[in-house]
Amino acid sequence: MTAQPKILAINGSERDGNTADVLRHAAAVAEARGFAFEVVDLRNIRMERCGPCGDCNDRTISCAVADGVPEVVAKMIAADGIVFAAPVHGFGTASLMQTFIERAGVGYLRFDRPLSNKVAGVISVARRYHAGEVWSQLTVNALLNRMIVVGSGFPATVHALHQGDALKDDEGLKNVERLVDRMADMIELLREHRRLTGRDDLLSARETNERVGLALNEQVRK
Repeated sequence: MTAQPKILAINGSERDGNTADVLRHAAAVAEARGFAFEVVDLRNIRMERCGPCGDCNDRTISCAVADGVPEVVAKMIAADGIVFAAPVHGFGTASLMQTFIERAGVGYLRFDRPLSNKVAGVISVARRYHAGEVWSQLTVNALLNRMIVVGSGFPATVHALHQGDALKDDEGLKNVERLVDRMADMIELLREHRRLTGRDDLLSARETNERVGLALNEQVRK
């Protein structure tokens, strides 16, 4: 029996507010398609900032900081698709999401790119300004991790200021619905492709890390 497909959403907001409302809306769309939809609220994760050790570019093993980040990374690896959702704070990505993509990326994901060929979607929430910039940053992060990024025609940006405003942005929510639907379509297509071809989509060793010349690459070559 084939396991139920799953989308994991990473919520980078410090509050149970508009971004959470948007993700609850997205969950309803996914569940109507027969998908499991789980939200990880970074505000509830014990997460340290990158520290002064400074050896990230030379380490050949995962980050030594003991917190909740590796558990979230494991959830991402187990999922079929990942939604990155964050509000705009100070004209940029909310600090929780910024901290997470730094810690997860350099600390865990860069060694063998385990998110490769997973389906990614991005949602940004803003009063009015810089929603596109945050959307772009999170999209580039997904591309860095070699994910398959789908969209909704327009970026899934939702405008909101006060609590509850996101659910009044009909156009933004429609783009979120399209995004989730297209993620589900792509996940189903990839599952069928893997079933027919038997390919597991693993990267070859020489392509696991693009930081040429670093200690990690030298170890991979041995």
